[in-house]
Amino acid sequence: MKTDALFDFLVDKEKSTITIQRKFAARRQLVWDCYTKSELLDRWFAPKPLTTKTRSMDFREGGHWLYAMVEPSGQEYWGRMDYQTIRPIDHYTALDGFCDNTGALNPALPRSTWNVTFLDVGTQTRVETVVSYASAEALEQVIQMGLQDGLTSTLERLDELLATLN
Repeated sequence: MKTDALFDFLVDKEKSTITIQRKFAARRQLVWDCYTKSELLDRWFAPKPLTTKTRSMDFREGGHWLYAMVEPSGQEYWGRMDYQTIRPIDHYTALDGFCDNTGALNPALPRSTWNVTFLDVGTQTRVETVVSYASAEALEQVIQMGLQDGLTSTLERLDELLATLN
């Protein structure tokens, strides 16, 4: 079942934030699981035609997720999400950054804080993600890297996965 694709991508250069709001045609528990379990993240967390593979995941406060987005050619782009706070099926915060395959952060690329909230909207779920950067320059760098198009494709993949799991 396709949602009424609420998708907002709001850039606030003064606050160095991006707010993403997206509705999904699934219950909150299932959407939460898709965001917090590596076996499900590996099925959607990359824009087409890339795929995702998890090296390690420890979803708890103080834990992290080390993953790669993989091009069809085999080229890997590594990321690390460090979980700060978790309120199951409601909310989590995490630090996100680019890294190498060992999890060592790349200081040349911006790191951000993700504040992710899951809300019931009837039989659907709205996910609101506020991504904060240290500066307007860091924000501009990820926008230039194609963050909006990448997230659009990635969240469409989540729609497709949810349709198979519902």
